[in-house]
Amino acid sequence: MKLVFTLVDVDYNVQSISQFLDNSQTAYWTEPIFAFTPQIDRSKIYQLEKQDQELYLRTIFTQLVEENKNTLKAKRIAYQNHWEICLPQITEALKSAFKINLEEEFNDMNAKITFNPICPRSLSEHSFDLFYLNSDKGAVGIAIHEIIHFIWFKVWQEIFHDQAEEYETPHLKWILSEMVVDPIMRDPLLSSINPYFETGCVYDYFYTLFIDNKCILDHLYEMYQQMPIDKFMQASYKFCQNHEAEIRHHIETNE
Repeated sequence: MKLVFTLVDVDYNVQSISQFLDNSQTAYWTEPIFAFTPQIDRSKIYQLEKQDQELYLRTIFTQLVEENKNTLKAKRIAYQNHWEICLPQITEALKSAFKINLEEEFNDMNAKITFNPICPRSLSEHSFDLFYLNSDKGAVGIAIHEIIHFIWFKVWQEIFHDQAEEYETPHLKWILSEMVVDPIMRDPLLSSINPYFETGCVYDYFYTLFIDNKCILDHLYEMYQQMPIDKFMQASYKFCQNHEAEIRHHIETNE
């Protein structure tokens, strides 16, 4: 595995954030952006057409990139250095979890350091956005989360031979992929180097989603412990299918 942390330009920041600032998004997604970038006037941004919205954001992020250029450069170096320290431990844990040889896999991964606190990812490009205010340890924690997605869907595709479009929101396969990060992250090799593990390494509403009086993450963890990864993928997806209505209702209520 190889992960490179990179700096991005103003246009990339605009595109990354603007996708979460259309009228279809709930406060669950928009509030972190407004909280960390108070320069964005929430009453103004929604009155603008898409092109004007992007011009408005470009003005803001041009200034932010310039003001934080030294911080961004320092962050990139710190993130890369800490990642390299943790890499052997991460590789060992993920090889064990997925029963896959990672020395020759995922050598093209890219963590793009942005002003976006939501951190979207691209499965096809093996890339993800990384919020610049993360510590070096936090950056590694986020990276592990996203890399679990990359490996999960590689193995998943080899089993199910389905369409990659189904790996994105709002599909159930995407929901499951977001939940299973927690059971996999419970490996001490990973949890010990992820500062977000104790307070929550997946969407917070999953921790309050109970099926038969048990947190759904605990259901998944029990399955994960008892089965090889291919059987776990099949069983966990079947479990989610059986409880899809409950899962979706809980998410819709809490987003």
